[in-house]
Amino acid sequence: METDFLSGERIVEEKAFTTHDNVELFYRYWPAAAEQPKGAVVLFHRGHEHSGRLTHIVEELQMPEYAFYAWDARGHGQSPGERGYSPCISSSIRDVQTFIEHISNTYSFTEEQIAVIAQSVGAVLVSAWVHDYAPKLRCMVLASPAFKVKLYVPLARSGLKLIQKGRGNFFVNSYVKAKFLTHDPERIESFDNDPLVTRAISSNILLSLYETAERIVSDAAAITVPTQLLISGSDWVVHHKPQHQFYERLGSMVKERHILDGFYHDTLGEKDRHVAIDKARHFILKSFSEPYSRQCLLNADKFGFTRTESDKLATPNSILSPEGLYWAMYRQSLKIGGLQSKGIKLGHETGFDSGSTLDYVYENKPQGKSFFGKLIDKNYLNAIGWRGIRQRKVHIEELLQVAFSKLREQGKPVDIMDIASGHGRYILEAIEHSSGGTQSRPNSILLRDYSDLNVEKGSQLIKQKGLDDIAQFIKADAFEAKSYSNLETQPTLGVVSGLYELFADNALLQVSLAGFASAIQPGGYLIYTGQPWHPQLKMIAKALTSHRQGDAWVMRRRSQEEMDQLVSAAGFTKIEQRIDPFGIFTVSLAIRNS
Repeated sequence: METDFLSGERIVEEKAFTTHDNVELFYRYWPAAAEQPKGAVVLFHRGHEHSGRLTHIVEELQMPEYAFYAWDARGHGQSPGERGYSPCISSSIRDVQTFIEHISNTYSFTEEQIAVIAQSVGAVLVSAWVHDYAPKLRCMVLASPAFKVKLYVPLARSGLKLIQKGRGNFFVNSYVKAKFLTHDPERIESFDNDPLVTRAISSNILLSLYETAERIVSDAAAITVPTQLLISGSDWVVHHKPQHQFYERLGSMVKERHILDGFYHDTLGEKDRHVAIDKARHFILKSFSEPYSRQCLLNADKFGFTRTESDKLATPNSILSPEGLYWAMYRQSLKIGGLQSKGIKLGHETGFDSGSTLDYVYENKPQGKSFFGKLIDKNYLNAIGWRGIRQRKVHIEELLQVAFSKLREQGKPVDIMDIASGHGRYILEAIEHSSGGTQSRPNSILLRDYSDLNVEKGSQLIKQKGLDDIAQFIKADAFEAKSYSNLETQPTLGVVSGLYELFADNALLQVSLAGFASAIQPGGYLIYTGQPWHPQLKMIAKALTSHRQGDAWVMRRRSQEEMDQLVSAAGFTKIEQRIDPFGIFTVSLAIRNS
């Protein structure tokens, strides 16, 4: 789809890009007037709307030397799909990533050359994308982000959850009339008569919008992109409080907040919108006028907000306090549960973060001494963290296949080294599930772990999978620099999964990543995992034990940006990423710089 026509004074082209799941989404492109554009600005529309209703912003910003882009989100405007529907909000967030990748690859803009303006629901998607994927964005302007929609009906959210649980997904029509979105008569009329305006929103998206927004607002300290927040002072659609909380928690060293008195929800479509648009223009141009920079997070283990969080989690509660008593009872209930549940028993014996526990979680087959024990075990295996772990395994297998294809396209052998394999199930099953037969098998697989038990179990699994002709399992310490030297085969693909999340000290990771950099040849690949967020950090710290001599399992999270900076400092560039629907675990693919 390619159509050129005049929109006001600028030519606009209608195009399409292909998402991660092969859906073609519509977008508009306004080329820069300059032969060498100074940068790109990407616009994201409100819920129910589409890119056509953002055309006026391109003209009114008066930035002719910048290229502009605006999509129609799936299920909106001229993009396909049931109106107001997306498979899940994480899919829509990944659409943002795919769109930015398309712009970068097609129009030769780096992330540092891109600014974003997003409104309402679009602003939630963008803030979640920035949090989860850590793009090197120049700056972003968020207008009235829909962090908490006003539903007005008492207990509406709980009711929607119950209905969805009982009857499955359904659609909710917007109650908001155009006259409560803007004071501009022309915008009111155009909204009421626009056939592309989508009145409905899918219940799964509406409910997950709340959950995602709560996660992002609570963890806004992880966001370091220069941010301008425009808050409509008389907003009938969304609450103000979460917007202020988001701003106050933002980790950005450059940030602005502007409260626009009397403005309704359509901040950039208001009657006096020139006030908001002028502020956005000034912020974006100022961001582009200065050299790109981002705060260094390599020492976030010593001074960052997640260090403060982990220190607090590590502080023991007095047994005489209500909280101390609660967690004592919780730990006791787990001990009782371990008498019946095999998974809980295994966690107590080997550590809930051990390779043995992870292998059990991957298998996902509830076991216990009785029907009641199996029921306890099923509930244990269905914990959100373990569901995220299993999705992480899926994403590792997916990116392994991507790396295999890239290496073979380059005519390079596939020689894998995993430095902390546990039992190695995710690697071995990825090979087993490969569709290309024996020719798709790697040239060699070197699995390593510090635990004798893991080496033993992993070696057995290699034989069981019939891969003992190409795979071996050895004992080695991932944080020992010399363990990366004098390897029999130089790896072209390194893997580290679930290890770095267990160690708070960045110096340890730097030793390990430097080892990877010395071992993997330029043009080779690294798959690494991260854990930027977790909803059960306190429960894990207060009730579960680690593999390290039964100590409390206290985790220090790393934001995705911190993790990416560590990998970048070692000489790698991230090229792809996946994240589970809960926002807990990421899996990234990076290339070794030449």
